[in-house]
Amino acid sequence: MDHGLRRARLTARLEELDLDALVVTRLPNVRYLTGFTGSNGQVVIGRDGAVFLTDGRYEEQSSHEVPDLERRVHRDERARHLAAACADLGADRAGFEREGQTYGEWERLAGAIGPIELVPTGGEVESLRAVKDPEEIRSIEAAQEAADLAFEQVVAGGLREGVTERELALELEIAMRRAGAEDTAFGTIVAFGEQAAEPHHEPTDRPLGRGDVVKLDFGARVNGYHSDMTRTVAFGELDPRLREIRDVVAAAQAAGMKAVRPGATLREVDRAARGVVEAAGLSERFPHGLGHGVGLEVHELPFLRWDSPEGDRLSAGAVVTIEPGVYVPGLGGVRIEDMVEVTEDGGHRVVGRAPRDLLVL
Repeated sequence: MDHGLRRARLTARLEELDLDALVVTRLPNVRYLTGFTGSNGQVVIGRDGAVFLTDGRYEEQSSHEVPDLERRVHRDERARHLAAACADLGADRAGFEREGQTYGEWERLAGAIGPIELVPTGGEVESLRAVKDPEEIRSIEAAQEAADLAFEQVVAGGLREGVTERELALELEIAMRRAGAEDTAFGTIVAFGEQAAEPHHEPTDRPLGRGDVVKLDFGARVNGYHSDMTRTVAFGELDPRLREIRDVVAAAQAAGMKAVRPGATLREVDRAARGVVEAAGLSERFPHGLGHGVGLEVHELPFLRWDSPEGDRLSAGAVVTIEPGVYVPGLGGVRIEDMVEVTEDGGHRVVGRAPRDLLVL
């Protein structure tokens, strides 16, 4: 991955932001700009250079992962070293990531940085990350392939009466690892029957029984990049009300996907799907946004919501989820989720191959 090009794009923003340097401390952003995968790393981007900082645990690792930057290994409070890097880069005004600093960290940085003006910034690296390059797309596809294989093996090929939510979640996670995932993308959601009415249900020891709806939200991570999918299947004959809800959710997802194209506003894509649910009289049962970006974080820019910043639009190269859901307490819930890539030809491409038709097992 061309980390130097990414840093150059961020450097070009400094003049527009009237900054001489930007202190980047959020780890997904540090990885995006440098390739560093450890748990303690920072990078200061200046107009004429950049400095990478880490602690002694990562001295050797960073020498391999960040060979193209000046590296400084600190063995005490990092604020002093970040301030020194800003000064050495000739900064009079330095930006810092609001989302990447606790108040205590900001206090320490402000106390150490001396006469340099400290300016809060938001979303600068995240905005760059919203558009994926081909290598990033390949990593996301590999993560989705691991999830697809796990779904085929564990769900389509092995769902059985009496298995608990926790057991099924563990089986999915093991299958994704065996399929090449370095880790899961997030805590696997498995919900049976009435518990599927909870959008982010934590798996329990509830066993699977005939007639249960089964909601599965899971993903894998490959090369630091995530996948995210949801399938709702039937174990035996499904309650007719849930079949109707499932048809509504499927139609809403299709409408949301159809609206995905370069230049579409985030609000209008959400509206395309939400309108289908509202027309069915179920608007109160669709409580979350339609989707979100996926990459080095499983939830990142852009966010497809009814209240997204007005005028914010999709760009070619973005990878977003389309995941409408309807949840009825005491009955259950249905969510169908797929990642789609916004394509240069004016449309979209579904990432992954798991069937979206209702699977009855």
